[in-house]
Amino acid sequence: MLRGGEHHQCRVQFLQRGGPAGEADACEIGWCEVDTDHGSPYPRAARSFRLDPNRSLAVPGGKTMGGMTTRLSAVDRRTLAKLALVSGASMVGAGLGVGPARADLAPAVLRLPAPTGPYRIGAVELYLADRSRRDPWDSAIPVRELMVTVLYPACGAQGFALAAQMAPGAAALFGQIAPLGHPQLPASGVNWAATMTHAHTGASALPGRRPTVIYSPGGGDPRTLGTYTAEELASHGYIVATVDHPGDACDVGFPTATTYRGRYRITVFRGDPRSDAATYRTMIDTRIADCKFVADALETLAAGGNPDALGRRPPRGLGRAIDPSRLVIYGHSAGGTTAAQTLYEDARFVAGVNLEGYLDWTPAAPGEPGVLLRVAEHGTNRPMLMVGSSGFTDEQALDLSWSVMLARSGHRARRRQIANANHWVFTDLAPMAAQLQAEGLMTSADRDALVGAIDPDTAVPEVRGLLREFLDRTLGVRS
Repeated sequence: MLRGGEHHQCRVQFLQRGGPAGEADACEIGWCEVDTDHGSPYPRAARSFRLDPNRSLAVPGGKTMGGMTTRLSAVDRRTLAKLALVSGASMVGAGLGVGPARADLAPAVLRLPAPTGPYRIGAVELYLADRSRRDPWDSAIPVRELMVTVLYPACGAQGFALAAQMAPGAAALFGQIAPLGHPQLPASGVNWAATMTHAHTGASALPGRRPTVIYSPGGGDPRTLGTYTAEELASHGYIVATVDHPGDACDVGFPTATTYRGRYRITVFRGDPRSDAATYRTMIDTRIADCKFVADALETLAAGGNPDALGRRPPRGLGRAIDPSRLVIYGHSAGGTTAAQTLYEDARFVAGVNLEGYLDWTPAAPGEPGVLLRVAEHGTNRPMLMVGSSGFTDEQALDLSWSVMLARSGHRARRRQIANANHWVFTDLAPMAAQLQAEGLMTSADRDALVGAIDPDTAVPEVRGLLREFLDRTLGVRS
């Protein structure tokens, strides 16, 4: 972590393992000089960033950009420059960790809670390209690209491998960048790529039309941090599409590199996006358009088409299993804001769940009410569940918009609260924080600040139960 008011020279280095006896081969690809403002750990500007033009870049896990070792493209250079600014340190090791890993122990492997439903789960990744929009965060990208994981009830799992929560390259970047947005997370000592889900990649879908759910994660978070709720729904008969918002999410991996970007994109955020009115509005407006486009893609699948921009075939039976007439959206934090406003704007959605997301725009001053989103100003005419946590530090500001929303929606909106919990209890950090504390990688105070003191054996069933109960009742699903 950088210190405020200092000048830093940072080497950018990758280590790729795979030589004799597993030793690491270093490849230093450049350096930059970074200035920071006083009192801030975030970089303000780079004096310069230089790359060795004779070097090629191999990403973690022995894989390379675009499936082959290539010279760095201009977009790859921009991405690395941004990453150097984010880290302020060398990017090293298979996990691109900041600082040394625990020398005396192997990196910790975290576990996700098993889903409780009767169905096995299948998973498939979709690469979507909306050619009607340019990317709002990077002017060099002429289309809006999205990465989506669809989880669904599977009719069998034999012969289909379990999916990792994060692919190796994305896990490596997450380990580097996530502790900047979540300072409670350890900067090293975790093998983020080793956490497995309970979903089988490419398994055939179980026959039958099923309610379909879109999930939008919190600001700066990847879609993979919503796995414990998404798997629970899929195991009980729902189809769930989890969405990455590139440029917003801390890291997003794509199937291939292109002429206008590398294989990976990292977040453009430097601090809380809600603190800047223009950034926050762009973030929410972009997310709403993203989720509507994902709904379009799901309708294409249901109609027998293939929305994947690379033409990769979906698993057998998946399209026939999607029921677009029972489409729901839920999300956490900025994703909750997105879910609420998307429900208001798009009549295809029959219900929504807002997990602790604001319903107003950035206020002119702290403590003042912001301009209400239309869903709060006018209320919802379809069912909505709003769930908060007792430890949320900005609860007073949240209440300013939530109370109006509830008053103007009548019986159609309801509010619940998770006791003894904090903001990220709705994400996979709920079960992971306790494991990090047990490994000596997180203090109890940091765990409380992240997810609260609530035991994961209580938190996980409670969050899952609220979500399932609302959706089952709203959609008439019999679990």
